[in-house]
Order: sequence, then C-alpha cells, then structure tokens
Amino acid sequence: MLKKGTEMTETKGELLEKIELKEPPLYKVVLNNDDYTTMDFVVMVLMIIFHKTKEESRQIMLSVHKNGKGLCGVYPYDVAETKQKQVDMLAERHKFPLKCTLEEV
Repeated sequence: MLKKGTEMTETKGELLEKIELKEPPLYKVVLNNDDYTTMDFVVMVLMIIFHKTKEESRQIMLSVHKNGKGLCGVYPYDVAETKQKQVDMLAERHKFPLKCTLEEV
C-alpha cells in the first residue's frame, strides 16, 4: 500500500525489467535396457510417443542396447512426466518390462 502523498513513478516497462523470469527446469527422458523388451518395440515407442523418425528411433534403440540407456528427449517436468507415464502404460499393455526414467538436466 502506498503512503499518503507518495506516487508511483515507475512505469510498467521499468517494473517488468526488475522482474526476473526463470526458465522451468528441464528433465531428460531416458529409456533403460532390459533383457526382455524387443528392439522393435523400443523403436515403436520412440516413434509413437517421442515422434522420432525411424532412423532416429533405431539410433536411440541401439544406444539403449549397447550403453544400457538412451536419451529420448529433454522437456519441462510436466511434459517429461507425461511421456514417462505413456511409455510405462504402453509397455505394460504389451507385457514388456521397459522402464523410462527422468533425470534433471
């Protein structure tokens, strides 16, 4: 509240300059290797949920296979969490133990 006799001298633009906006934290969405999920299923998941091309999907799937995990994308938390849940639901529906995890960037 302003005291009696004081005036606001700052303009809207000056006030906006003082407000610091922070970017939301980003999270990596990662697929983890297991001994049962087929390579074709991993490629399908990457194409359907992460909108990767067939070649991009194959490269990520090979990373999962060779390195134990593969990066699917980097997103704000709510998007990353949604994609993680979609992977979990699709894997469960198809009876695969594929796991998807989030890692803060």
